[in-house]
Amino acid sequence: MTKRKDFVYSTASEPHRIRTKEILKQHPDIRKLIGKNPLTIFAIIGLVSFQVVGAWLLRDQSWWLVFGAAYLLGAFADHALFVMIHECAHRLLFKKPEANRLAGILANIPQVVPSSVSFERYHIKHHSFQGIHELDADLPNRWEARLINNYFVGKVLWLLFYPLFQVFRISRLKEIKPFDGWIALNWIVQIVFVAAVSYFWGPKAISFLVLSFFFSVGLHPLGARWIQEHYLTHGEQETYSYYGVLNTVAFNVGYHNEHHDFPSIPWNKLPQIRKNASGFYNSLYYHTSWTKLFFRFLFDQEISLFSRVVRKDRGKVQLTDESKPDMDLVKEKFSVEVK
Repeated sequence: MTKRKDFVYSTASEPHRIRTKEILKQHPDIRKLIGKNPLTIFAIIGLVSFQVVGAWLLRDQSWWLVFGAAYLLGAFADHALFVMIHECAHRLLFKKPEANRLAGILANIPQVVPSSVSFERYHIKHHSFQGIHELDADLPNRWEARLINNYFVGKVLWLLFYPLFQVFRISRLKEIKPFDGWIALNWIVQIVFVAAVSYFWGPKAISFLVLSFFFSVGLHPLGARWIQEHYLTHGEQETYSYYGVLNTVAFNVGYHNEHHDFPSIPWNKLPQIRKNASGFYNSLYYHTSWTKLFFRFLFDQEISLFSRVVRKDRGKVQLTDESKPDMDLVKEKFSVEVK
């Protein structure tokens, strides 16, 4: 086995904008799926309530129960809230950007760490500049990839502290504004919430929320989602979908190729994209088990943090691009038809 010492470099453009155009050409009916889903706000309210009530119920329970509840229940709720924040980042709830941002801040509350507004800023650039190291925060730092590489213990620690490694990536993304009033508001809301829970309910309540957050993104089968999306597990296909049962509690976030191709379509309609354009998606490799992938990532030395596609050519995409290639193509077609 040859240990990978660098990322996989590609001279091809990212695959999604090209595939979006081809799919819309062959399946124009998919453009009808583009839109908002304001009912998602009720999912946010329900999940936030679930976590807050859980913290209250566990405030006087044993530490074993706190850990168990966080791993078996809280992690799934927090992961679902990440998906809700993701929907808000793409403005898939309401027409006004401010309303989506406030909904994202609400979804972020039980997760303790203020991240919803920052996620929006960096995630949209991930779509617009997939594989461009200085703009795509989803890519590991080079020192990060060298440190963890393909070692089992390193991968365990990486998953366990995944949020911290993400924070370290911010410094390399120098073209993206790291702080503004919205991020300040996000921080203020989180500080007030954490202080209130800690003061009134004590250490076990806040520990349940902190553990739920770390389990939801790290050392848990749900953590395989971060591997599933873009790590090279089969050849050099750089984006993968997951079609498994956990999509039912993760708001279809596994439909990742579909989402990258059509970021203007909300979570509840993503399966319809695959159904309508099955010829495009069934020909791609996809995962059926996050749990299986979780253990494969830990033990398979063929997979390391260098198992990612990187490209140096930014193309002609503007830094201000909002990553709506599907909506832009539909508008463009409508404009041509009107003329």
